[in-house]
Amino acid sequence: MKSIPALLTALSLSLIAALHAAGEPTAARRPNVLFILADDLGAHDLRCFGSTYHETPHLDALAARGVKMTQAYAASPLCSPTRSSILAGVYPARSGITAPVCHLPQIQLEKQLAGGNPNTRALNANSVTRLKSEYFTLAESLHEAGYATAHFGKWHLGHNLSPSDHYEPKDQGFDLDFPHAPKAAGPGGGYLAPWKFITDPAITAAAGTHIEDRMSEEAAKFIRTHKDQPFFVNYWAYSVHSPWNARKDYIEHFKRTADLKNPQHNPLYAAMVHSLDDGVGRLLQAIDDAGVADNTIIVFFSDNGGWAYRPRATDPEGFTDQPATSNLPQRSGKASLYDGGTREPCIVVWPGKVKPGTVNDALFQSTDFYPTLLSMVGLKPHADVKLDGFDQSGTLLGQPSPRDRVFCHFPHGSPNQAVEIPGFLPGTYVRRGDWKLIRFYADNDDGSDRFELYDLKHDVGESKNLAANRPELVRELNALINGFLQDTAAVVPVRNPTYGQAIAARGTKATGKASAKGTDDEFPGLQGWKARGVEYSVKEGVATLTPKNNAPFLGASAGVSGPATVTFRVRTARPGAAQIEWLNLNAGKQGAKPHSVPYTLNGGDWQEVKVNLPATGALGVIRLYVPALPQPVEIDWIEVQGAGAKKRWDF
Repeated sequence: MKSIPALLTALSLSLIAALHAAGEPTAARRPNVLFILADDLGAHDLRCFGSTYHETPHLDALAARGVKMTQAYAASPLCSPTRSSILAGVYPARSGITAPVCHLPQIQLEKQLAGGNPNTRALNANSVTRLKSEYFTLAESLHEAGYATAHFGKWHLGHNLSPSDHYEPKDQGFDLDFPHAPKAAGPGGGYLAPWKFITDPAITAAAGTHIEDRMSEEAAKFIRTHKDQPFFVNYWAYSVHSPWNARKDYIEHFKRTADLKNPQHNPLYAAMVHSLDDGVGRLLQAIDDAGVADNTIIVFFSDNGGWAYRPRATDPEGFTDQPATSNLPQRSGKASLYDGGTREPCIVVWPGKVKPGTVNDALFQSTDFYPTLLSMVGLKPHADVKLDGFDQSGTLLGQPSPRDRVFCHFPHGSPNQAVEIPGFLPGTYVRRGDWKLIRFYADNDDGSDRFELYDLKHDVGESKNLAANRPELVRELNALINGFLQDTAAVVPVRNPTYGQAIAARGTKATGKASAKGTDDEFPGLQGWKARGVEYSVKEGVATLTPKNNAPFLGASAGVSGPATVTFRVRTARPGAAQIEWLNLNAGKQGAKPHSVPYTLNGGDWQEVKVNLPATGALGVIRLYVPALPQPVEIDWIEVQGAGAKKRWDF
């Protein structure tokens, strides 16, 4: 007769054998997961998703090995919110990360409305700036199940300011983080070595080395090293986010094949896409070399739509007058609530399960990756983990989808920003079936919400607003939006009660021309700043300055003591250099010269500039000089912080 331990051993072996027979994965043989996320890649930027200009042979080969999801949506038209939805499995409206602000030093963890000023039509949300550690992430779920986990590339979900903070990849379930640049919102300074956005001095490469080449080499090394145990590689590429630069040989190649009649014809951007494809190819080769291709799930996705507008940064090759890409037939692109902002290329490879070369048009959203991937590897989410995503593992196999609608809540933007980027307005949309309703907050002249309704089956470009023709459907879909907002405790933009009051009280528009002398009344809209050497206008919360001499600046009373910092959000078409200048409170009596600290603007997209002033004592006047260029400079807000005090101006 067997002893009790022997019986237990026999029963355990029998159970393991039964599980093997049933095809259920055990911890030792669970599939590996490789998740590749592109940054700002458009719905049709890959050859396998319709591009006739870009060359993506490795991604095309990947699509041939699995399923293409043609109705896949990001949870947001901007990066950090979508990234949080992937790792936490919840809508950005629920987490509060609704804007790409997780690189900011301020730690804000509570959802709230932002303050307004008389120049903003709506009161938008203040986005949370960190993915809270209370979320049990996808990486933590896999790590708990015995996976070796590694994050490569862009993070943009928060960084630590003290030992008690827990917002970086290694705090959120990853064993390895390379190149460990959690403060970086993108590859600031460019993709080619030497890299300015990477602070680790040990991470070096030959001049001109592309960051995707270096990162994919490190990821390939991790794959080969961990081939004998389950691994989760989270490869979040920096490509193809600005700044706009690439290998010159690739640019020259795509110059020769560019056709101006093709909506996609920018050789620089095509070169950037090709470098992304190079990195993917290196990862796929590592999977094959390690002999684990038959047991590795591979996902490819993008965090938001492509930049379908002119690049706003000067680059060595001079392509700033050409659209970076085109998302046609989808409308608009990154930062827009139209489909060009959130429709993404999505590929899923599930060896032995998904039939290679298949196409699936079921609705899918980035929140679904968490429960779907866990199901694919034989795991379940913790019972106490709240997920907004659906398990779509059956959908990948051709079964009916559990999802019949997608939501996107984006409480940011303004009419001024929507001039350049159609759909860059605070709003929420729901797509149910083929119908899509967008609710733009406080966008009617009377401050009420404005609705746009589209039949995507017959109008994929969202060109015919049917809201006036189908009022019953508008009410029905808007009720779904209301339920979604309530369920997620979303911060909902509202009409700004003070909109236009200051300008109306003055009886003048917020425009002006700087004079040699003047009072605050001469500079309506600047909230106490005086403009010198510029013509300016203030519209929808943005001050636009056009330099008129060699020393254009805004000046104001600092009202703080040193040391101090000046932080401001700014945009201009061309790079340029300028300075912050200050005088101590008693400098005039002493006859002292002003002090100054230089700064530079990258040109292109909005950037946040922070300048440290090594000042001592009380500051008097502070002057923010802007580059003396013919192009206008846009300033969203300015903040001055000193010893124990802070002042902020939201134009």
